Amino acid sequence: MTAINFIHSLTANDIPAAARKAASRALLDTVGVAASATLTDNSRIVRDFAATVFPGAGNGSTRLMFDGRAVTLPGAGFGNAGSIDSLDAHDGQKLTKGHIGVVVVPTLFAFADAGGSVTGEEFMTQLVLGYEIATRAGIALHATACDYHTSGAWNALGAAAIGARGLGLDEQWTRHALGIAEYNGPRSQMMRCIDHPTMLKDGATWGGFTGVSAALLAQLGHTGAPAITMEAPEVEQLWADLGSRWYVSDQYIKLYPVCRWAQPAIAAALSLASQLSIEDVTGIRIETFHEARRLPLAEPANSEEAQYSIKFPVAAALARGRIGVEEVTGAGLKDPATIRLARMIEVVEDDEANAAFPADRLAHVSITLGDGRTLKSGMTSAVGDPDVPLSDAELTVKFEGLAGPLLGKARAGAMHDACLGLWQAPSVKDLTELVMPASAV
Repeated sequence: MTAINFIHSLTANDIPAAARKAASRALLDTVGVAASATLTDNSRIVRDFAATVFPGAGNGSTRLMFDGRAVTLPGAGFGNAGSIDSLDAHDGQKLTKGHIGVVVVPTLFAFADAGGSVTGEEFMTQLVLGYEIATRAGIALHATACDYHTSGAWNALGAAAIGARGLGLDEQWTRHALGIAEYNGPRSQMMRCIDHPTMLKDGATWGGFTGVSAALLAQLGHTGAPAITMEAPEVEQLWADLGSRWYVSDQYIKLYPVCRWAQPAIAAALSLASQLSIEDVTGIRIETFHEARRLPLAEPANSEEAQYSIKFPVAAALARGRIGVEEVTGAGLKDPATIRLARMIEVVEDDEANAAFPADRLAHVSITLGDGRTLKSGMTSAVGDPDVPLSDAELTVKFEGLAGPLLGKARAGAMHDACLGLWQAPSVKDLTELVMPASAV
């Protein structure tokens, strides 16, 4: 099956039950992150920019998620994806070293909110095809490019695929939409933002904008084929299993709103927490893979630096017993106990962890106490990987912790049930009316 045929012919009946459930979980998780992300300065800025530069009016306009302001479809691609990306709690995939839902989910809401009636089954089918196209595009780009690009470079193709199907493009113009998205996708350098954390994050703003725009351009007759990460002979095998292997089931779900590379060390540190009092800690050593070692900041000046750190979230986990939005924003950035621990952390590379990356992310933590003892975690993986997923109950706790304080129990609860029941819903309108209006705060 060709990718273009897959985009237009996929039906809910083609999708196995396990993949359907994974899609529902991905939707719920991303919506929860989208709600809580609006508390960040980064989210406010990208949403204000979208509302000012891409204001919507009349037919074809949509709304910013948890904001309510009308914008154009490309403006929604920019503002909604950028807003979600501002809080690093959304799902990802190991082999892409990046994120799919951050662009795919807001693209779906933009088109559903702008268009006519869309069934829940069609919405979810498009969600699956977006994950399948974007994940393979990411793996293909990493296999053929010499640099490590942000997710926006390739998840734009997932957005273009959704747009092409939603707009009813034929196979020829779908091919052009994918080519436009690939050519204009932001091939921004991921490790630059790791070394120098800023609000640029993982390129989702321009990935969302580019993918949505690509479908609209192709609808008007703008050419751009081929997308070589989909059609080049050297990547052919990466696309050969469309319809038989389901990458939507191969996503990890984060427990904490920081870079995934830091999360094995957080899990390792927390495994030792019950054996110590933080006042007795005199030294902390993290052994992990090279990329995680490049998350060095102990005293972040802002949320972006906190989210792209390894020392700070490990220290916060030990000092406060958790890593939530409060730990990586506002007063949490200046917590004295967290800063004291972060200053003493040493991060070194480990050969085993380097060899395992990116298929697995590993870390070992040693904590030295004032009485001379050293506690050792052993090599530890991140929580929430697809082979050891969060339970449904754990995912619900995460969702409620993100969405509940902002939206209130009733709205968050209705949203939870709507996301998980969307495959059977006659329309997606009930969900969009929960997601699009401004939050209570």
